[in-house]
Amino acid sequence: MTPRYFFEDFAPGSTMSYGDIVVEKDDIVAFAREYDPQSFHTDEEAARETFVGSLIASGWHTCALQMRMIAEGFILEASSMGAPGIDSVRWVKPVRPGDRLCARHTVLEARRSSKRPEMGLVLFKFETLNQDGEVVLEQKNWIMFALREGYREAGAAPLSRPVRQPAPFAIPEPARPAPFFEKLVIGERVELGGYTFTEENIVRFAKAFDPQPFHTDPDAAARTHFGGLCASGWQTGAAWMKQMVAYRDRCRAAAKDANLPTAELGSSPGFTDLKWRKPVYVGDTISYASTVIDKRETRSRPEWGLVFHHNTGTNPDGELVFEFKGCVFWQRQPG
Repeated sequence: MTPRYFFEDFAPGSTMSYGDIVVEKDDIVAFAREYDPQSFHTDEEAARETFVGSLIASGWHTCALQMRMIAEGFILEASSMGAPGIDSVRWVKPVRPGDRLCARHTVLEARRSSKRPEMGLVLFKFETLNQDGEVVLEQKNWIMFALREGYREAGAAPLSRPVRQPAPFAIPEPARPAPFFEKLVIGERVELGGYTFTEENIVRFAKAFDPQPFHTDPDAAARTHFGGLCASGWQTGAAWMKQMVAYRDRCRAAAKDANLPTAELGSSPGFTDLKWRKPVYVGDTISYASTVIDKRETRSRPEWGLVFHHNTGTNPDGELVFEFKGCVFWQRQPG
């Protein structure tokens, strides 16, 4: 079927609105239990005693819901060739049970590829809004589209797709009590653990949040430039979050065993420079790591500091497939 939207249809300054999703409590909890099992995402009672004060959706869940609205709003009818990454994400307001979300985009820039004449790149500003018209998520990123001109003749050669069996992930970092903000060392790196991407979990995630054919249909994916079924980039990010939370839980357990205090982490205001360097295929086990790159005091929340970290995912061949720069509120030394 010929796409409805091509590169030529995205003029700078043009806008579009779409989507209508009601975020149910059970959906928030289900996503969080699988990918971001922090108490303020999974337990309404426990959430009242946390940094955020009530049950809220994981930021990665909000990004995934936005992706679903984008896909259903226009991407599934477009000549999309995927996205190389995300320039920036800001979680402006929390998403709570019962919120009704919609999305809109503005085209900021469009340019033809100098290396691949059959495609162009479009820079979008995406916003997700709640029922009160408040922006809860703001995102900027490029998407690649085939040109209408010569579309039938165009076609990129498929990428070389490795075939792998699921393999054990890298041994995660031995857990120890998390240092408070004041003693956190810039440059410190931890191995978080790994996640194996199977056909079942790739398709299940994509059908819920990113239903593009190269994520949902192995046969259709084989005919795309990816050459085979590959994971949604948002699943790659959510899997990083899963490993980060598991590592924090091990740190708490180590602190309890040693009868020592451990710093708690709060929420994150967003991230920048997310890059999907290579596709993640069925059977890939991605090993995740995180390195502290900066820390700053905060005036608005003096009991917390803001910590910046560079996060990576590496495939079994040692190739970097995923990276981004994040930040998170980090507990300061009490008293």
